Amino acid sequence: MNQSRAALRRTLAPAPAPVRHALLRWTVLVLAVAVWQLVARTHGSVYFPPPAEIARHARDLWFSGPVRHGFLTDAAVADVLPSLGRMAAGFALAAVAGIALGVAVGRSRRAYALCNPVLQFARSVPPPALVPVFVVIFDFGTPMQIASIVFSAVWPVLINTAEGARNTDPLRLEVAAVLRLTPAERLRFLILPSALPRIFAGLRLSLSLSLILMVFSELLPGTANGIGFTLTDAQSRSDLLTVWAALALLGAFGYLLNTGLLAVERRLVGKGRATTV
Repeated sequence: MNQSRAALRRTLAPAPAPVRHALLRWTVLVLAVAVWQLVARTHGSVYFPPPAEIARHARDLWFSGPVRHGFLTDAAVADVLPSLGRMAAGFALAAVAGIALGVAVGRSRRAYALCNPVLQFARSVPPPALVPVFVVIFDFGTPMQIASIVFSAVWPVLINTAEGARNTDPLRLEVAAVLRLTPAERLRFLILPSALPRIFAGLRLSLSLSLILMVFSELLPGTANGIGFTLTDAQSRSDLLTVWAALALLGAFGYLLNTGLLAVERRLVGKGRATTV
């Protein structure tokens, strides 16, 4: 009897907080899509198709290929994969350069004082305004697109890394000096773990900028493939269903990439705190 009551209490017990938050987020999303579907069906506007039609068109356009190709169609290989490759290359270069330069600047008080005005100025320049400069330097093509992504996405990582390295606990630095840790050991076991929360804050912002700049650079004349090219091509043909499908695909990519980065952050930040001096 007591075991039955205990089992009943476990069944009726409220779900853990993370599960409740996840259920709430998905419930809100499902309700929003349902309202969109109902309103679109009611009005029948060609400019706002129902989400079910958008999802069906996106599947037919990009994800109805053979199993041996991962269900990717020729359109996905020609447009989606090149866009993701450019964004991944630009984001990776911006992350590596931003973390390396940010640690160097943040650990030197003089370097930080000298570089901070330049960093703040460069961060304030709207990223799309720099695209014409890179067109002049690199001409149209993949190098220009990657360069524009790197130059715009590097600043959040660099500035946040510099702030994180600069705010390392002085007491821990003194302990590291007493223990006679080498500069490489201080970087690995003290500075980087201490700066990880700020680094990932910069990486999340950099990831969003990389996605935005990837699409913007593909909207320019002279681009032959990519999701941005698909948007402009569909707009020129008044193919609004493809326009909506491309927008939904970009939103899904942004959500998935941000979720993956948050999972990596939770794993590394907890691990980093455990290894600090």
